[in-house]
Amino acid sequence: MQSHHSVSLDESKEILDAAEAKANELGVPMNLAVTNHEGNLLAFRRQDGAKLVAASIARDKAYTAAAVKKPTEDLKEGSEPGGDVYGLQSTDDNRVVTFGGGIPIEYDGEVVGAVGASGGDVSEDVAIAGAGAEAFTPSE
Repeated sequence: MQSHHSVSLDESKEILDAAEAKANELGVPMNLAVTNHEGNLLAFRRQDGAKLVAASIARDKAYTAAAVKKPTEDLKEGSEPGGDVYGLQSTDDNRVVTFGGGIPIEYDGEVVGAVGASGGDVSEDVAIAGAGAEAFTPSE
């Protein structure tokens, strides 16, 4: 299905601003990424003091959320040993993330992009990515 809208660069900046504000509120320096509906990186922000190793994880969380069209935390149970999609994280050049912090951005029932956050514990990453996703307002 062809998307009618995809997150734009300007919209991605607003998403990053909201995610960064939540990170500041929680006191956790973050790596933040926004992709379009295809999982292609639109914007990335690394706050001062954010863990360097988490930069690629944030990008991959956003990529995964766009690619599978669901929050990355929803993949955890099924990707564990004995799960229906065990080993999922080793697919797609190891870009698939199966723990929280990647959230699809939806508009009019379609995934139009995704946001990824990495640098804190998983619950912080989820809260920060969620703040970014909730801030999406399409400019039409």
